[in-house]
Amino acid sequence: MMNELVAKKYVKALAKEFDMTSLESAAEVLSALAKALNDGKIAAVMNSPEVSKEKRAEILTAAIAGANSKQMENFIKLLVEHNRVDLIADIAATLQSYIADKKREYRGVVYSDTEIEESVLGELSAGLGKKFDSTIALSFVKSDFDGIKVDVDGLGVEISFSRSRIGNRIVDHILKAI
Repeated sequence: MMNELVAKKYVKALAKEFDMTSLESAAEVLSALAKALNDGKIAAVMNSPEVSKEKRAEILTAAIAGANSKQMENFIKLLVEHNRVDLIADIAATLQSYIADKKREYRGVVYSDTEIEESVLGELSAGLGKKFDSTIALSFVKSDFDGIKVDVDGLGVEISFSRSRIGNRIVDHILKAI
């Protein structure tokens, strides 16, 4: 929770300095860097007390040299200087969320125990997108959920339909009609 608050402050600072295209590039760079830092060997080097801050900054800036951005290099050096390298993954995730909110583009997951066709996913995406005035891309994950559950994180939306619950409601409705 504390990391998220600090990450939000860094994202706010990045948003002030970068345009949307640069922010998207920064999010890609930070995500790739976060993935690399998850590697045990790299994490051991970065967390070693024998490795100086200057050497850490040199390693990380060399890793992002392909981005060709002096601003990103300075940002990485700032994170190293303030012992915030461990926040790179949080900053990347927060930045991606920020970009999604600004562009109103979200990703979601549909969970079900039965296969759902791409055309149905497309219809669900379009319907939800229209309802929330956004672009929503849904992917399918097979699970043991008895029904359908749609989860769109960035919007905080979760919709579920349980087969057993729907069946019980139909039975109740029929019993009331009799």
